[in-house]
Amino acid sequence: MAISLNPPGETPPAEGSISEAHQERADGGIWEHPAFWAGLVLLGSVFFAAFFIARIFGYG
Repeated sequence: MAISLNPPGETPPAEGSISEAHQERADGGIWEHPAFWAGLVLLGSVFFAAFFIARIFGYG
């Protein structure tokens, strides 16, 4: 097994690399959280189904 000369978590230097460090982009907030949108769709579908179930049993 090869011995790593770089500390864990650091990228080793690449020969001939011309890349530069980039800025981390800001968190996109709620738009980047698919669990929220999946929950919203699920909640909407439950209300939609509940409306028709209520109609079947004579409510509404």
